[in-house]
Amino acid sequence: MSFLRSLARPQFLVSRPSQILWRARPRPTFNRSSNVLFSVAASRYLSHRKDSAPERSEGTFNSEAQKKAPPPQNIPFKHGEEEKPLADQTKSAPNPSPEQPSRKVEERKPITKEQLLARANNVISRLGIRFKWLLKKSNRPLNTDDYSALFSWLMVGNALVLILGTTTFVSLLIFVFNTVFAQEFVARKLGEFITKNSNLTVTFEHAIVPGWSDGKISFKKCFVSRRPKLSKRFLKGSQAEAFAKSMDKSDRMTEEAVDDGNYTQFDLTIEEVNISLSFSKWVNGTGIVDTMEMKGIRGVVDRTHVHWDPDDDATNYKNVYQVGDFEFNSFRMEDVLFTLLQPNNFRPFEVAIYNCELARLRKHWLFYDFLNANNMSGAYDNALFTVHKRQRLNDFEEVSNDQKASAKQLYKRVNRLRVDSLNIDHLNTGLEGPFGWISSGKVDMIGDVMVPEDVKELNVSEIVGIIAASIQKEATRYRNPEVNQKKQDHFTRLTNDNTTSSDVSKYLVLDLTIRLNNVRASVPFKAPELSYVNYALIRPIVAYINSRNAFIEVTSRVVKNIKDFSGSWTIYDSLLMDDISEEVYDSFVDYVADDEARLVRMRKVAFWSIQLLVQVIVFGLGALA
Repeated sequence: MSFLRSLARPQFLVSRPSQILWRARPRPTFNRSSNVLFSVAASRYLSHRKDSAPERSEGTFNSEAQKKAPPPQNIPFKHGEEEKPLADQTKSAPNPSPEQPSRKVEERKPITKEQLLARANNVISRLGIRFKWLLKKSNRPLNTDDYSALFSWLMVGNALVLILGTTTFVSLLIFVFNTVFAQEFVARKLGEFITKNSNLTVTFEHAIVPGWSDGKISFKKCFVSRRPKLSKRFLKGSQAEAFAKSMDKSDRMTEEAVDDGNYTQFDLTIEEVNISLSFSKWVNGTGIVDTMEMKGIRGVVDRTHVHWDPDDDATNYKNVYQVGDFEFNSFRMEDVLFTLLQPNNFRPFEVAIYNCELARLRKHWLFYDFLNANNMSGAYDNALFTVHKRQRLNDFEEVSNDQKASAKQLYKRVNRLRVDSLNIDHLNTGLEGPFGWISSGKVDMIGDVMVPEDVKELNVSEIVGIIAASIQKEATRYRNPEVNQKKQDHFTRLTNDNTTSSDVSKYLVLDLTIRLNNVRASVPFKAPELSYVNYALIRPIVAYINSRNAFIEVTSRVVKNIKDFSGSWTIYDSLLMDDISEEVYDSFVDYVADDEARLVRMRKVAFWSIQLLVQVIVFGLGALA
């Protein structure tokens, strides 16, 4: 019997707390007669264990589950068939334990972030848990879908930051990559990108710093040079080394055979340059720089290498528009001082700009944008100049709506240009007009530049009257038949577009007042080849200028087509100086004519007076006789 009990005794193995596995030793095959004895012995043993067995710990097996577990059933089998092990019978039997489903439900409850953080034992694991919970709300490992989603999110986020905040994006890149070892690399690449369309050598002494306070990128202590022997580079070094290298004559390149240096050369040091970038402007082809601010400019601007053919036309040197030409939405300069060297052994002089504020600055409309500056002041060869918005007396008066409608301005804005005590040699050098005949003296100029506003808000009749008067004056202007016309005259440039009342906004009006102080003139050695100059009037004009010891005031109005300023950078290639010379010549002709008429009147008055005196004398002698 003890042998049978040992064979029928089950062994318990617990793989997990909620499940009990029964395993029995394999029994030898019995015949049919011994099967009955085995079943009876097994039933008695199990019933005895059920009543007398003590409760065991949960680590071994669950006592309640053991008490309620059914005993192994006595399954009959045929003779010769091997009996199934008891473990197989217990495995196939269902588990009627009521605690099993509740424990499975408890295991299926989602785990919380607090539980994961409680299990973490260091800061790095906690950061990993928080990062995963932020992305996935779980702690499961990252898979391919998670990596692809994260990569897509980073790409789209960076693209949005680049489009919406280009300056911020570039500032972050500079802040990340602008380390001690990568400063030269970052500065060189960024400098080459900014000066892509220029033949400049740019050197910086300090690192590029993102300006987080004002949202701009700052360049500290820059050196900018343009010389024919230098190529386009952006290097790191001091300003003194860069200037010495630019003036080194031994550093000649083969480019000198092609580049003759017939352009304005300069060596400038800039204390600070602040720029902001715009991705939309770069896409539109107007340059990536949105706003620019420069402070503390010093240096030399050298034009001694500039030469030109006397028969050449200044309009041949206008800027040709290219995609990518800069267009700044805001431009500022402060504390600018440089020495200007002019060709033909002209004396060096200094140019200073105290402050300059432009609403916009475009490469293709450079001179036109400076004429429309919001505020600009400085000194040109110790002659103060200012550009500002003109103030009127009624600007501060209270005016009713009806009066405002009746007194509607013809122009969007009126800019006042003023230059005081400018040496006349800046105007007579290289000119053949009346300014070229004046040898000494000073000049004061006051000009009101009027840019028309939108066509829908214009008083078209008055604007057309101004333009028609200018065209009529140009049509009746004297033309010298002995002079071949080298370029289009003012009348042709005014009427070449067949302008009607619907496009009068294409014209710019300049009311100019020139005051010549203590000037002296001389007859030119060679007759000027100007179509509007009458050779017979040169000597009377020179005599009239020399006869005025105090001042001569010339008032004129210049009407120009705005297309003349397209691509112009100076007063010469825009032909504004030629138009002013024509108007000044006409004024001198009128003054000479008035002076001649006055002399004729004085002669007539003198003759009449002498005649009257003679008559009185004759009558007196007759009375005495």
